[in-house]
Amino acid sequence: MIKAITYLKRRPGMPVAEFQTYWREQHPAVVKKLPGLRRYIQSHTRLGAYDKGEPVYDGIAEVWFDDTKALRAIQGTPEMAAVQQDELNFIDRKTMGLIITDDYVIIDGPTNPGMARGIGFVKRKPGMAVEAFQKHWREVHGPMGKTVPHIRRYEQSHTRLSAYKDGRESKWDGISSTWFDDSKALRAAMTSPEFRQVQTDDANFIAPGPVPFIITTERLIVG
Repeated sequence: MIKAITYLKRRPGMPVAEFQTYWREQHPAVVKKLPGLRRYIQSHTRLGAYDKGEPVYDGIAEVWFDDTKALRAIQGTPEMAAVQQDELNFIDRKTMGLIITDDYVIIDGPTNPGMARGIGFVKRKPGMAVEAFQKHWREVHGPMGKTVPHIRRYEQSHTRLSAYKDGRESKWDGISSTWFDDSKALRAAMTSPEFRQVQTDDANFIAPGPVPFIITTERLIVG
């Protein structure tokens, strides 16, 4: 199957709780009607994150289709038009972005409702070829991540190489997802010596500066 990830922010002035309720309870009605949809997950940024300021995104949506042909087939359909129209009710579409990814499972553990899912938005360092970035992330950085305590599952979602065709550039070269039993376990992992060691490798393939990061609660809608 093929996966598309949308990162998004709520409509300006909309309370976070109202945004999350609409996204969770109203929006799925139109998304479920998309032809060929196989799986649909929403990951909502946890409310506690807003106590420290405005997070980079209010969450991500993931949808799966059988293949690229099936994904392309929804473009221009009445069902897709209905999804886009409904997005205006709760999403700031100017901030939305979408990447099509190839996923790599680094730690193949189960996920359960209520787990804390950490999502990092990754951009390669300037001048680094996409292929080299992906290889380092997958073959060097990924195994290092296995040493970090408390991680239950770890996935890398690499932006597909087709996104870079004809010199195009993607806002994000991939998304990193790690699952933990709860927020306490996530914080413990991020203060561990093993995590600090992993961070030292960031400079070898990730753009300078902190990696944008959100802590979310995952909600399975379809699948």
